[in-house]
Amino acid sequence: MTLDNWVLFIIAVLALMSTPGPSQLLMLSNSATYGLKNSVATIVGDLSANLLQMIIATAGIGLLIASFDNNILIYIKWIGVTYLVWNALKLILSKKQNANNYKKSNNKKVYRKLFLQGFLTSASNPKAILFFAALFPQFISVNGDIWIQCLILSITYIFIDGIFLLFYGLAASKITMMIKSNSSLMINKVGGSLMLVAALLLGFKSLDK
Repeated sequence: MTLDNWVLFIIAVLALMSTPGPSQLLMLSNSATYGLKNSVATIVGDLSANLLQMIIATAGIGLLIASFDNNILIYIKWIGVTYLVWNALKLILSKKQNANNYKKSNNKKVYRKLFLQGFLTSASNPKAILFFAALFPQFISVNGDIWIQCLILSITYIFIDGIFLLFYGLAASKITMMIKSNSSLMINKVGGSLMLVAALLLGFKSLDK
């Protein structure tokens, strides 16, 4: 892979991430509700799903995914949507308490919950495997080591995605820090609403993309 191809790949990824998607809105929601430190688990979950999808795409298993019954892929997507809606409604309907307590919490249960949300949101689009399988070859040189080049592209994508998610989380955290501590109920409802929008975007997202 040439340096020019790598730079073009970075530009392409930046263009793809210029519009907030379900993962970005989920990060906004979790950072506003649980704090930036806790919601780093959301980033780890999202990037873990991306890495798994890229490994599968690189291994060529994406060709098998393409032959699956489309109904199976739809079921996978709606599992993620349902999970997000359920969590969103719990936040929106919650009593006045959690937000500030969660922000001070470091317990493993919160981390696992936010990791799972990030992972399922990203993994709920099985066709992402085909996306990576189609994207990577455009920037790979046939004269070089395919696995090394795919590794470089994967690390680059994950780094950029992680920076974007961290930026969204930081923005949400800064905004909520300016809100008085007794407004946890409003924070819960705003966070839940953002999560609900993320679920809707995921639901309406075409499996062809």
